[in-house]
Amino acid sequence: MARLIIIVVTLFLSIPIVNAQLKDEASIRIILAEQTSEWNKGNLEAFMKGYWKSDSLMFIGKSGITYGWQKALDNYKKGYPDTAAMGKLNFDIIKVKRLAPDYFFVVGKWYLTRSIGDIAGAYTLLFLKIGDKWVIVNDHSS
Repeated sequence: MARLIIIVVTLFLSIPIVNAQLKDEASIRIILAEQTSEWNKGNLEAFMKGYWKSDSLMFIGKSGITYGWQKALDNYKKGYPDTAAMGKLNFDIIKVKRLAPDYFFVVGKWYLTRSIGDIAGAYTLLFLKIGDKWVIVNDHSS
């Protein structure tokens, strides 16, 4: 009987933790949905709201590693100078995993449907909760 009580109490106490994790994961999925929407409107500045606005933001792409929010925005503008180059973005989220209370790891695929030719690749994102906001602090897209 004592063992059953311990199990029930443990389950009852874990409910807030599970709810917090589900809420955090939902917040991250919302950020990615908002990024998709803004990209598809051709609004790179609004797309970048999902990223940490810091010189320490790390972006790893085909050209190597770059640091900084502004550098990432500049690279997006250079690589996607107009809506034809941007096309329509779609994310296929494969995995969202909590690494720690303030870190989430996301793995997925991205697709751009474009009149100039479709392209696709994969990504890994590291989200960090700063204050009450989740932001991407590391993006590895290929």
